[in-house]
Amino acid sequence: MSELLTHREYRDLAGGLILPVQAYINGQFVPSVSGNTMPTVNPATGAEIAQISACNEDDVNLAVANAKATFEAGEWANMHPTERKKIMLKFADLIRQNSRELAVMESLESGKPIRECELTDLPETIHCIEWHAEAADKIYDQLSPSGNDAVGLIVREPLGVVACVLPWNFPLMMVAWKLGPALASGNCVVIKPAEQTSMTTLRLAQLALAAGIPAGVMNVLPGYGHEAGQALGLHHDVQVVSFTGSTEIGRKFLEFSAQSNLKKIVLECGGKNPSVVLADADKLDRAAEQIVYAALWNMGQNCTANSRVIVHKDVKAELTSKILQAMEEWRTGDPLDPANALGAIVSREQYEQICQYISKGKAEGATVLAGGEPIVIGDGLFVAPTLFDDVTPDMTIAREEIFGPVFAIITADSDEQALAIANDTCYGLQASLYTSSGVNAQRYARKLQAGTVSVNCYAEGDISTPFGGYKLSGFGGRDNSLQAHDQYTETKTIWLDISE
Repeated sequence: MSELLTHREYRDLAGGLILPVQAYINGQFVPSVSGNTMPTVNPATGAEIAQISACNEDDVNLAVANAKATFEAGEWANMHPTERKKIMLKFADLIRQNSRELAVMESLESGKPIRECELTDLPETIHCIEWHAEAADKIYDQLSPSGNDAVGLIVREPLGVVACVLPWNFPLMMVAWKLGPALASGNCVVIKPAEQTSMTTLRLAQLALAAGIPAGVMNVLPGYGHEAGQALGLHHDVQVVSFTGSTEIGRKFLEFSAQSNLKKIVLECGGKNPSVVLADADKLDRAAEQIVYAALWNMGQNCTANSRVIVHKDVKAELTSKILQAMEEWRTGDPLDPANALGAIVSREQYEQICQYISKGKAEGATVLAGGEPIVIGDGLFVAPTLFDDVTPDMTIAREEIFGPVFAIITADSDEQALAIANDTCYGLQASLYTSSGVNAQRYARKLQAGTVSVNCYAEGDISTPFGGYKLSGFGGRDNSLQAHDQYTETKTIWLDISE
C-alpha cells in the first residue's frame, strides 16, 4: 500500500468514482427484477450517494438457479485445486491494484476512516483471499485405519451454492472471510451485502470475473434483509448460509433452515466483550492504549469491541487516568481526512441507538468521564468517544451490545470477581486479559468464556487462528484458519472392499 493521500486528494478521488449500483448475476450487472432501488447514503454528510438495486425473492431465485447450474457444470468445482489457486491469487492481485478505489468507496458508504480502510481493511482483505487460495491445493483428504481388507477414503467435497450474508461494519473484510474458503473449496456463492454498504462487494464481483473466476461463481444481490436475506435463508437449493450480524437475525436463519432444507447455518453474532485488568497488571500505559483501541476501533461498531473494562480496584485510578489520556489521540471528523481516527456512525438508526444507550447510562447513575454527546459536523452522524465510570454489572450499558464508541469501567474487588463479572453475559466472542504473571495469564485465559482471548493486548488472532464465539456469539463453525473450509464442504466416506 502506498503512502496515504491528502484530504483534498481523497475528496477528488471520491468525486470521480464509477459506482456499481446494480445486482451482479452470472457475470453481468443487471437491474433488480422488480426494478426497485434503495438509497445508499454517506453518513458523514447525509447526502445520497446513489440508488442501488433492491433485490427480492425473484432475484434470489434467478441468482441461485444460475449458481446451481454453474456448479453442476463443474468448470469451477471440478477445476484442479492448483488452477483455482492461481485464479484466486490473480483475484487478490486485482484487488491490490484497485485497493485505493475500493478504500474510498468503502469509506463513503460506511463512514469508516480512510486511513483504516487503506491501512487495515484492504491489506487484510487481500491477505485473506491469498491465504485461502494457497490452502486450496494443500488440504489433504484422509485414509482410515481400516486394516488390510478395506480402504476407507475420507474426502471433502464442495457443498454447491453457498449464501453469504454480510454485516455493514467490515464489508470487505467479512466478504473475504467467507469468499476465501468458499471459493477455494470449489463452491458457487451468492452474496447479500448489508443494504448500507453494497458497492465494494459489487466491485469485487467484477474483479473476480476479470481474474478468471467463471461467470456464475460469484453473484451479488444487494437488498433488504427481510426480502433478499430471508429468501436466501429459505431457498432449497442453498446448501449453507454463512451469516455475520446480530444474534436476533442469526436466530431467524436457524428458523429458515428448519423451514426449508435443513441447510447448514454458520453464525458469527454479537458480543459484550471485556478487558479484564488484574491486580498485578503492569505496563499500564500500554494497557490503556490497547483498551482504548479495543473500545473505539471502527467507532466501536465491532463485534469484538471491548465495551466493558473490568479493573481491579488497586489499579483502577491509575489506569483510568491513562485511558483518558489515550482517548485524546482519537480525533473524530470527516472519514476522508486521513488525520481522523474516527469517522461517522453508519446510519441514522445506529446513531440514534447509540445516543439512547448514552442517555440510559446517565439515567441509571453512571458517570460520564469523557464524551457523552453527539458531535455536530454538518448533517453527519458523529458521536464523541464516551467513557463511563461508576458502572455496575446490572446496568444496561454493561449488559447490552451498544455497537458504538461507548465503553464502561466496572470496578472489581478481587481478580476472581473480575473473572465472574466478565463471564456473566450471554455472549462469548472475545476477551482481553491484562496481567504481569505468566501463571495468571494461562489460568485466567482458560477460564474466560470466549472464543478468542488475547493477553496483554487486544487482538482477534490472525488468519491462521479460528474466529468465532461461545454462547450467543456463534454457532455452527469458525471463520479464518483451515477450520473455515469445513463449513463449506461435505465429508464423504468411500469404502473399498479389497478382501480376497
